[in-house]
Amino acid sequence: MNKSELASAVAEKAGVSASSAAEVITALQEVLSTQVAKGEKVTVPGFFSLERVERAERKGRNPQTGAEMTIPGGYAAKLSAGSALKAAAKG
Repeated sequence: MNKSELASAVAEKAGVSASSAAEVITALQEVLSTQVAKGEKVTVPGFFSLERVERAERKGRNPQTGAEMTIPGGYAAKLSAGSALKAAAKG
């Protein structure tokens, strides 16, 4: 399901226009991105939690040359499924 299909499904379920649902989805993306960039954890109880995690510097190898190299540390987003989402995935 892509963003426009999601917007259409949300619009039908909520009884609003697809463009309104798309605007809400875009706003949600912006809010989640802003909060994660700040290092804040976002939690929707039972559904998911989203947080920024730090990844340590590590050693790796160049696959073409086999030369060892250092992969710099950085940040990543971590999404953890909540109980309702896990139950939905099980069927």
